[in-house]
Amino acid sequence: QVQLVESGGGLVQAGGSLRLSCAASGTMFRINAMGWYRQAPGKQRELVASVTSGGRTNYAESVEGRFLISRDNAKNTVYLQMNSLKPEDTAVYYCNADINKRPPSVGGGRYDYWGQGTQVTVSS
Repeated sequence: QVQLVESGGGLVQAGGSLRLSCAASGTMFRINAMGWYRQAPGKQRELVASVTSGGRTNYAESVEGRFLISRDNAKNTVYLQMNSLKPEDTAVYYCNADINKRPPSVGGGRYDYWGQGTQVTVSS
């Protein structure tokens, strides 16, 4: 069973920083894209940042220039460095990974796996 384990959430003051980590473990053939989503109270879940296996990144406009996503393919880990945090960044953050658990040649498809979510709270 594939598991995504997150760490690094917490409470910070506006202008502060946090670094989220997410490590994928279990039996898998390949991890394709990895990313971070968030859901704030009263809002829909939204993509924060993603990174492909080749290193191409994508950011939500609201975090562009403040957040940095990176990954360590050897460790099956994705990171989200969050700087200049604002109260509006407060949300539950979810790690996501697009994974081929089995080789496509034996019928393995691509599926999304999710972390349990970690709370990020930014005080004003």
